Amino acid sequence: MSNSLSFIALTSIGVENLLATEIQDIGADITKQTVGSIRFNATNLQAQTLCLVSRYATRVMMLLCESDAINTKDDLYGFAKQFDWQEFFGPSQTLAIDFNGTNRALKNTQFSTLVVKDAIVDSFFASHQQRPNISKTSPDVRVVGRLNKEKCALYIDYSGPGLSRRGYRPYQGDAPIKEHLAAALVSRSGWLEDTSRPLFDPCCGSATLLIEAAMMAWNIAPGLYRKEFAFQSLPGFRPAKFKALKQELKEKQTEQKLYLIGHDIDGRVLDKARQNIEKLPFAKFIQLKQADANKLTTAAKQPGVVLSNLPYGERLGEKAELVNLYRHLGDAFKKHFKFWHLALFATDTSLLALLKLAKKKQYKLKNGPLDCVLNLYDLDEKNTEQSRQTKLNFHSSIAFANRLKKNKQGLKSWLKKEGVSCYRLYDADIPEYNVAVDVYNDYLVIYEYAPPKTIDEVTAEKRLQDVIYLSAQTLDIAPSNIVVKQRKQQKGTSQYQKAQRTDKSKNNMTVEEYGVKFKVNLHDYLDTGLFLDHRLARRYIQQNCKDLRVLNLFAYTCSASTHAAVGGAKSVTSVDMSNTYLKWGRDNFALNNLNSPRYHFEQADCLAWLEQAKGQFDFIFLDPPTFSNSKRMKKEFDVQRDHIKLFTWVKRILAPNGTLLFSNNKRGFTMNEEGLLDLGLIAENISDKTLSPDFKRNKQIHNAWLIRNA
Repeated sequence: MSNSLSFIALTSIGVENLLATEIQDIGADITKQTVGSIRFNATNLQAQTLCLVSRYATRVMMLLCESDAINTKDDLYGFAKQFDWQEFFGPSQTLAIDFNGTNRALKNTQFSTLVVKDAIVDSFFASHQQRPNISKTSPDVRVVGRLNKEKCALYIDYSGPGLSRRGYRPYQGDAPIKEHLAAALVSRSGWLEDTSRPLFDPCCGSATLLIEAAMMAWNIAPGLYRKEFAFQSLPGFRPAKFKALKQELKEKQTEQKLYLIGHDIDGRVLDKARQNIEKLPFAKFIQLKQADANKLTTAAKQPGVVLSNLPYGERLGEKAELVNLYRHLGDAFKKHFKFWHLALFATDTSLLALLKLAKKKQYKLKNGPLDCVLNLYDLDEKNTEQSRQTKLNFHSSIAFANRLKKNKQGLKSWLKKEGVSCYRLYDADIPEYNVAVDVYNDYLVIYEYAPPKTIDEVTAEKRLQDVIYLSAQTLDIAPSNIVVKQRKQQKGTSQYQKAQRTDKSKNNMTVEEYGVKFKVNLHDYLDTGLFLDHRLARRYIQQNCKDLRVLNLFAYTCSASTHAAVGGAKSVTSVDMSNTYLKWGRDNFALNNLNSPRYHFEQADCLAWLEQAKGQFDFIFLDPPTFSNSKRMKKEFDVQRDHIKLFTWVKRILAPNGTLLFSNNKRGFTMNEEGLLDLGLIAENISDKTLSPDFKRNKQIHNAWLIRNA
C-alpha cells in the first residue's frame, strides 16, 4: 500500500470482529488483532474515512515509534527525544501527553508523562530554539504513550478521544449505553437482515439503540455529525479532500421507511430522547411512548425484533424490582410476541434466566468495566408454550410461601393487640431459604444470610429470586417496596458503612412502637436504624425509667434513649462513636417533640468514654457489639472475653440502687458469674422476657440481663 502509515483502533471487548470488518471494508490491511484493539496499515485518506464511518471504534491513533528496551527514565527520555516530532506538528502548536502503563523503574504514570513531555519540548528547543506550550484541555496535538514492561509505543491521537460521541445526542439519561456498543448490539441482533420489520426497545432510555439502528439502516456515517477530528490539526490533512470525502459519504445514504418503537417508564428520559431525535432526518420513523415494561403488551401487528439494554440494579433494594420485571417480561414475551426475535443485553445472566426462554445464541461483551451478555432468542412455538403458570415452576419454594402464610397467621392476633407494624415474619425457618424477612408497614426487608460453602452461587441466587418473587406474591407487597440486603458476619465498623447511592426521595420513613415514633432508613445501610428484636427491652426502659438518670452506651440511633425520654426520665445521655447515628438520634427525639437540655448526645469511643466516665446514673443500657477495634483496648474488644472489664467500669458510675440492662447478640454467650460476684453484682437473665413472638423462633437473636449491686 503506497504512503501507508501504521494505526491502531480501539473498541470494547467483544466488538473486535465487527471493527475488523469495517477496517477491511475501507481497504486497509490488518496487521494484528488483540483484545479491544486492532492494528492496521492505511493511507491518511483511508484512516480519515474510518474515523467518519466507523460505528464500532472508540479511538484511532497513529503509531509513531516503538521500542522494546525501555527500562529506565533515561531510556524513555532518549526514546521520545530521538523521534522527529516536527514531521507531525510545529513548536507553535499546543501539546498534551496521555501516558499509561508502568514497569519496575517507571512506576508512576505522571512522572513518565513529564519525562516524555520534557523529551519532546527539548527536541523542539534543540532544533527551533522554541518550545511548544502544553494544553491539557484543548491541545492541537495529543501524544499518547503506552508502556508494558520494557515495551513502549508512542502514538498521535488521530481521531480525538471518544469516537462513540457521535455528536447527535446532546441530551442523555443517567447511564446511557455508548453508541459504539449500541451499534454492535444492533448488528448482532439480526434486525439489519430485514429492516422492514419493527424494532422495539421496551426500556429505551435516551433511545440510543433506536437511533443507531436508524443510522445503520439509512447508511449514515456517524462521523458526519461530529464537529472535528484530531487529524485536522496534522500536516497530512487536506481540507478539500476531506470535504469531498464527506460529500461522497452523504451521497451513499439511502432513505427508507422504518418502524422503530421505544418505551420507557421515565418520562424525563423520554423527553431528552425526543430532543435528541427531533433534528435527525429519520425522526418521524421513531415512535416513543411512556410505558411500564412490567405491563408489556403487543408492540406491533407484525413480528419483528425486540432489542433492549435491560435495567440492572446498582443500589440496595433494586433487586426485588428487577426480579419482578424479568419475570413479567418473560411472561409478556411468550404471550404477546410470538414469532418475534429477541436480542437482550444484560449484566446478570441469573436475571435473564428468569425469562424462562431457551436462548439461540450468546455474545459476551464488556460495557465499560462490566461483564455483559447479549442473548438472542427465537419466540417460536416451543419458546412461547404456556403450559404452566410461573408460580408452578418452583416446587421446592412452595414450602417457603406456605411458611410465610403460616407465620403471618400465627402473629395476627399479637400484631393487632400490640399495634405492631414492624416485625420479623421469617428467619431461616427452612434451611434451604436462608433469609430473614422483616415487615416495615407496607415495606419488606429481605436479609440474605451468607450461604454455606456447600451451596453453589447459582443455586443460592436462584433461591433468593424465588424468595423475592414469592414474598411479593404471598404478602401482596409491591416489588418497589421490597428491599434486599446481604447480611454477613460484621466486624469492626463495617456494619455501619453506608450502602450504595440510592433514590433519596424514598429512603426515610416513620414508624411507631408503643407510642414512640422512629425514623428508619430501609435503603442506605445494612441495618435500618431500629433493631426489632430489642422492642420489649425498649418498652421496659420506657416503663421503668421515670425520674431516673439514664445512660445509653453504644446508643446507635438512640431508640432506647427516645423510649427513656418518653417514659419521663430525669436526664438521658446517649454515647456513640458515629456522629451520623447521633444526628439520627436527635431526629428521633424531634419526631417525639422531645427538646430539653436534660438530653445529651456525646460522640465518643464508648469504651474510652466509659473508662474515664464520672458521675452516677440510675439506669444504664449497655448493648455493645460482639467485636470492636477500639484503640483503648490492647486487643480487639470481645464481648465474651471482656464483659467483666466493662462491668468494672460501669459499676463506678452505677448508682447504689441503680440498674444495668446488659444485652448482646453473641450466639452462645455465657455470663461470667464468678467475675460478677467479685464485683459485688448480681444478674437476672431476662432473655426470654425480651423476646417478642416474632423472635421466639430464634432464641439466640440476643441475650439480656438485669444487673444490680448485690
